[in-house]
Amino acid sequence: MNKTEKISQSPTNPIKAKKIKKFDVADLYQGPLAGEAGVSEESSGLDEKLRQAYFWMVNNAIISPYYDIEYQDGPSLSFPLGDMKSRMLLPSGQSYSSFILFPLLNLATRKRCLLVGGPGRGKTASAILMGILAGYPIKELKRAIQHGQPQMTITDLLGNPLPADLVNAQNMSDIRIAWRKWLGMRVKIIDEYNRIPTRTQSCLLTVMADNYAEILDQIYECPEAAWYLTANDEAGGGTYQVIEALRDRIDIVVKALHFNTRFLGELLSRIEDNIKPEEIVPKQIIFNDEEISRMNRELLSVSVPAELLRRIEFFASQFEFFEYAAHQLEYKTKDTVKLSGLDFHILSSMDTGKDKIKDLGSQTNNGLSVRALMTILTFVKAIAYFRGDSTVSLEDTRQVIPFVLHDKLVPNQDSPFFSQDRNNVYRSDRIGWIRQLFDMSCAEYDKLDLDKNDPLRDLEETFDRGLDGVGEEDVRKELAKIEKILKKISEERKIYGHIYDNVIKLKYLHQRYTNYLRWLKWKD
Repeated sequence: MNKTEKISQSPTNPIKAKKIKKFDVADLYQGPLAGEAGVSEESSGLDEKLRQAYFWMVNNAIISPYYDIEYQDGPSLSFPLGDMKSRMLLPSGQSYSSFILFPLLNLATRKRCLLVGGPGRGKTASAILMGILAGYPIKELKRAIQHGQPQMTITDLLGNPLPADLVNAQNMSDIRIAWRKWLGMRVKIIDEYNRIPTRTQSCLLTVMADNYAEILDQIYECPEAAWYLTANDEAGGGTYQVIEALRDRIDIVVKALHFNTRFLGELLSRIEDNIKPEEIVPKQIIFNDEEISRMNRELLSVSVPAELLRRIEFFASQFEFFEYAAHQLEYKTKDTVKLSGLDFHILSSMDTGKDKIKDLGSQTNNGLSVRALMTILTFVKAIAYFRGDSTVSLEDTRQVIPFVLHDKLVPNQDSPFFSQDRNNVYRSDRIGWIRQLFDMSCAEYDKLDLDKNDPLRDLEETFDRGLDGVGEEDVRKELAKIEKILKKISEERKIYGHIYDNVIKLKYLHQRYTNYLRWLKWKD
């Protein structure tokens, strides 16, 4: 066997065998403890197959010596390098190359991945390998790639109406469409998507966002798919500027780093042996449609601990609040400024009382959308599943967030944070900047000791138990607690993003209890 066809021996990441609860309709008719011994079975092993696919790619297919997704398993050595004394860490735990790992997780989650980097860095080759892992023949994949170019029309992208139907049809429903084959594939590749004309981008957006294509009132329903788009620069520039809605549909951004010249011998061997990795993918690591669907269900069953979810909430709350955007509380957001068309930087100059180094929100021009938050939760589950864990860890979250939010958080380059000498590098290093944002958020979370002293926790737990059967006296007690917390907040001089979200939640709870109290009085 050629060494490039060899896959890693199992287990690739030795861990205890997992148990996956298998759904049985009979469970609906049994008590909570019934049948526990008989409804569990060993994990299907798809997470192990996913790891074998990763290690085959990193060892034999894609030359990527950049282990930038770092995990620790005990003490790790580090060395300061260069004038900047950059910290070079030797991870003590199994670590990974983002350029290989995240496209692979994108296949498992069936999301939309953007690969960015200069020409010839392996972006399209990586996307093709993902298609092969999904079971497609290489010729079919290459023919299905949509190559962005300035002349691309909607019919080039989607298909053509049959000429005879155009002549003979009595109404629109009689016109048949010769749809492009790529629309029905479960791996879709769009090469240089930023060279597609704006009008055609809008059409592509419909396929990406809603899984259907439309021409002349004819609809083609597309299957769930993993998307791979490529671009030669991070800004989304090119022949055409990418429309904002299309950029927003991209779930994760991965950088194709430069070729390390110490691996030139590997290239020479491939030339001399006439080896093309995409043509020698081992059958053992190829997934069929059913396996990808099952893998997707399994990774979504990975749990996110409540305390970790609270940290993610705290982090996400830092960015949207903007005190000078509006008079009414609900509209004090950066989105209000954006919709108004006013210059954000002029308004931000009015906010002179805060420590803009401490205020993480001052570093961004925007907040996070619901879609971005859902993507974070999906990919943290995916990376934990890939590593063989049944629960997401803090480090999983720290490694995923920069890649998901790469194009979602827009840095405010006028922020005093970027003016500090030690932070100048973050003007260009988007991954490092977002990771330090998360680290700073976690440090503030620990400083406030929110695991123990969350002012809303008791209120939320009480409310989550429901209002059925709650009496008027108990309702008034909860209302008094809410008002007491709000009074304390009002005595503080400054409001930051996480406090703003607390205030909105408190107002929500107060209104729910107020409405319920009114109903109780009516009932009596």
